[in-house]
Amino acid sequence: MKKINTSPISGAQELLPEAAATFEKLKAGISEIYHKHGFLKIETPIIDRCEILLAKAGGDTEKQIYKVSKTAEASDSADQALRFDHTVPLARYVVEHENNLTFPFKVCQIGRNFRGERAQKGRFREFYQCDADIIGRNNLPLAYDADIISTLLDAYASLGINTPVLARINNRNIVNGLLEAFNLEEKSGAIFNIIDHAEKVTLEVTKQSLEEEGLESDIVKKLLAFIEIHGDRKKAISDLKNLNIENRTFNLGLSELDTVLDLLEKDGRSGSFEADMKIVRGLDYYTGTVFEFNLPEYKKIGSVGGGGRYENLAGYFTDQKLPGVGGSIGLTRLFYVLNENNLLKSQTEKPLDYAIIPISENEFEFALKVARDLRADNKSATTVLTDKKLGDKLKYAASVAKYGIVLGENEVRTNNFEIKEFN
Repeated sequence: MKKINTSPISGAQELLPEAAATFEKLKAGISEIYHKHGFLKIETPIIDRCEILLAKAGGDTEKQIYKVSKTAEASDSADQALRFDHTVPLARYVVEHENNLTFPFKVCQIGRNFRGERAQKGRFREFYQCDADIIGRNNLPLAYDADIISTLLDAYASLGINTPVLARINNRNIVNGLLEAFNLEEKSGAIFNIIDHAEKVTLEVTKQSLEEEGLESDIVKKLLAFIEIHGDRKKAISDLKNLNIENRTFNLGLSELDTVLDLLEKDGRSGSFEADMKIVRGLDYYTGTVFEFNLPEYKKIGSVGGGGRYENLAGYFTDQKLPGVGGSIGLTRLFYVLNENNLLKSQTEKPLDYAIIPISENEFEFALKVARDLRADNKSATTVLTDKKLGDKLKYAASVAKYGIVLGENEVRTNNFEIKEFN
């Protein structure tokens, strides 16, 4: 009987060895793709000052951060908390190390973040995010928006998901310009929220929500038509132009969206992306391109990643203009939903490559040598050194390794052995 409750706290991921091995393989695959696309890996502290983390916070972020309780001996008296994403710490990092970086700075971070929101199925309070960002000095060409989306599409492909992944792309300037044209800037927050939730409710509920904001029926009708626009580049751009919106911000967003979609087509990504006006992203530091990744055959799963362009994030830390664009794969949630829906090609992964099984102590020395040789060949190997029966040793070996090598007197004498593949 347990003396105390040993279950993990609510909202924390805890994996058995085989699942942890699969998780690590996915994480390593994403990291390799980021590297192949030219992103440099960095580390930022898990703990940071609250004034940094909350510099550009919106909504309930301040209520969700985990504040750190320090001992009386701690010399730093500033309030500190656990980071809730990689983007704000990255802005601080770039400002701090600007003179030592080469721009455009292509950077990736893979690590844990923490949010004190209500834990629920598929939503965690402690979670891994795999971020890729590109930071410019003074300006950042729009082509990098497409570069980020292409990188993330390749990262998803590396996971071996048994269903297509779709990038859904929009531009915040389009929505902002539309609201400017309708003189609805003061209601922008509420309308953004309605658009952001439109996919989760019926069209009638969305219509009712817009009406509750006091909008005229003609404006509601136009907004509903706008929200429903989606498709490939040719169709989406044509539908947006047919709205006949005479607004500078709207036309800027339309031009930027067209450029990003065109670059993705030229990169051979047709079929893997579409424009979608329902994508507005909740975080308020996005200023241009925004995107989310979904599994079209599993719409109930919702977004499995996303990101966008941010022109002003570092403005809270410096007068230097450091625009950026970035995207993130929430690996902890993604791993959970893929397992729940049997979408991983290999749901279990043996933690080790080889288990070396000496029949008796007489074979220990040779077994240790075989293990060393395998490790020198970049293979993982463990030696089973228990005094149990051979059947028990084989059972143990099969639970932790893909292959087993049984070593007896004859194998030692001939320096020749067979490799057994476990099921």
